[in-house]
Amino acid sequence: VQLQASGGGLVQAGGFLRLSCAASGNIFRIEDMGWYRQPPGKQRELVAVISKDGETYYADSVKGRSTISRDNAKKMMALQMNNLKLDDTAVYSCKVGARPTDSYSFRDYWGQGTQVTVSS
Repeated sequence: VQLQASGGGLVQAGGFLRLSCAASGNIFRIEDMGWYRQPPGKQRELVAVISKDGETYYADSVKGRSTISRDNAKKMMALQMNNLKLDDTAVYSCKVGARPTDSYSFRDYWGQGTQVTVSS
């Protein structure tokens, strides 16, 4: 299972961005999909997660200005973030809980991080 994240970059405060994460490989099923971020000098934190049934959870810091979505058929996930703040600067990574076709077990898979920098 491989994850490819994209969409990061330099954005002005108050702006918006859309991050995407595409899963590929021999995947039998994907359960939860989520975005995490690691701000400079801080620990990684959960941003948002979406279940296979579409139930969502958002961290308080992004609630109300972010939307997580997924396309199960395409095995893709997206995170739309609006009204970006300086504190949103971080490396964003996607994670999925998936079962590959050659296994009966689910495990977490991580994509490479994508840098988001919010400037004033």
